[in-house]
Amino acid sequence: MGSYSSRISWETLRYLDTSTSPYSTGVYTAIGGPLIYPSYICKLVNNSNQLVTISINGATDIDVAPANSFWLYDEGKYVPGSSPIPALPAGTQIYVKGPGSSGTGLIYLVTQYIIQL
Repeated sequence: MGSYSSRISWETLRYLDTSTSPYSTGVYTAIGGPLIYPSYICKLVNNSNQLVTISINGATDIDVAPANSFWLYDEGKYVPGSSPIPALPAGTQIYVKGPGSSGTGLIYLVTQYIIQL
């Protein structure tokens, strides 16, 4: 069995209830706090009954997640002979915006990061 110089770990699960304010007002709402570590894999699960718009600065639309769907970003870049390089930096805040009315269900954010051993 080979020796590894890094491993994958997870940040604490973040979530947002779509029935609450400020989500229900149609403005961008942060999902938990900013990333603590650079993200290697980032997944948003929209378990609500509404389409949501996603942003990383609270102002610019970058993606959408239809009701009862998810998106997955593999943020790591791989260069042969090296370790993956995280592309979503620590401190990044993920925001979502609904249609301006309360929904039902939660939106989850899952992030993985690399620990150098």
